[in-house]
Amino acid sequence: MTQHPLTQRPMIQARAEARTQAREGTSRDGVFGRPATPRIRRPRAVLVGCLLLAGSIGAMSRPAVAQGPAAPGQPKAAAPSAEDIKKREQELEAARAQQKRAAELREKLKADIAAIGEDRSKLNRQLIDVAAKVRGVETRMGDAEQRLHGLDTRERDIRASLDSRRAEIIEVLAALQRAGRRAPPALLVSPEDALDSLRTAIMLGAVVPEMRARAQKLVADLGELVTLRKTIAAERDQLTADRDNLAADHTRLAALVDERQKKQSAIESDMAAEAERASALARQVNDLQSLIARMEQEVRSAAKAAAEAERHGTPAAPNGKPNLAALKDPGRLSPAIAFASARGMLAMPVNGARIRAFGGPNGAGGTEKGISLATRPGAQVTTPCDGWVVYAGPFRSYGQLLILNAGGGYHVLIAGMERISVSIGQFVLTGEPIATMGTTSRIASLLAANVSRPVLYIEFRKDGVPIDSSPWWAANEGKKVRG
Repeated sequence: MTQHPLTQRPMIQARAEARTQAREGTSRDGVFGRPATPRIRRPRAVLVGCLLLAGSIGAMSRPAVAQGPAAPGQPKAAAPSAEDIKKREQELEAARAQQKRAAELREKLKADIAAIGEDRSKLNRQLIDVAAKVRGVETRMGDAEQRLHGLDTRERDIRASLDSRRAEIIEVLAALQRAGRRAPPALLVSPEDALDSLRTAIMLGAVVPEMRARAQKLVADLGELVTLRKTIAAERDQLTADRDNLAADHTRLAALVDERQKKQSAIESDMAAEAERASALARQVNDLQSLIARMEQEVRSAAKAAAEAERHGTPAAPNGKPNLAALKDPGRLSPAIAFASARGMLAMPVNGARIRAFGGPNGAGGTEKGISLATRPGAQVTTPCDGWVVYAGPFRSYGQLLILNAGGGYHVLIAGMERISVSIGQFVLTGEPIATMGTTSRIASLLAANVSRPVLYIEFRKDGVPIDSSPWWAANEGKKVRG
């Protein structure tokens, strides 16, 4: 077997030195006449040779691995575990599934819009139906959130009550446990046991009813707590489902609104110029009355809308009652019923809580000329009545402002939205989507009052003068007019 050159030389030197030392030891012993005996030694060279041999063999036995220079102080990257790889694969699959569902929804929307084609009445009906569905889901979500708030409050109250009676619960449970473990004395053993039994019975007769009442109260509270938890879980599940449905409905509604506005743009080829002209007028005037007057005189599309409102006049009302059946025609191009005849029948344009009323203080030393509703973020805004759009855009402290000419000298002003989805000169139907709310208030007077929720401002005007809108709003759902 061939030895490594590094190990061969030390071994030869070690053996030679050992032989020399053995000879020297033999000659010294021979001088004094003693028998020559070899000494057992461990020469340093032998140890060095063994260490070199072991190191060489270890180096030869390890495979050569090419390693790049490691950055000082940088830890080696750990290889991903099988669990991490599986988790990433699941996330990737979920993202692909979500992307596939979104693509399928877009294709379905395209097919639906293509099926509607150029039929304006079908498009309007789809818009009104989907907007009503969105408003309905928003209403259910608001109701569910209120119920959840009450249920959460009740659960906290029960928990606090149980926590405050923790000592009482421990006492009742301990007493019941002691009573269960201590059997009553036998009656037929001795008179002393009979006396103890009688005393025990008297004591239990006084204590057990109170313990029973306390135990029943605890059982009732615990049972109510369990029921509340189940109800809260069911409400939260329904709320999650409603949110998913709302997102899908918003997607569909946005596609329908885009299609409606494309058709409107095709009709009004110079809409961009009209919008710029309207913005310039809004910057020049200082009040709403001047804005309405100048828009209906100087901007062609707004003037056309005002002329249409004047030409159609007041719709006929057979037997003195408004013809509600006319509201079912989604292809109409003029108001189905006179605005003055719609008292007590109009639906609020958005779901929300009224925070300011007509005639109340406006926080700036004056009085409110309209009403204000606090809404959900991103809430859908619909038209409360038929009318022509004579202004749509930002104006002064109102934020985004929409003005409808409802005919008969009536105008409806709606402000505070984040985005308006109709254009000047367009005729809109009752219940048609016209705008969406933002996430905070956009009206300057309400910002000064520290109102953080989105707020919609609504004002009715007759011949340029603000009027109280209260008589027009429906008292309940059954009386509201629907498009």
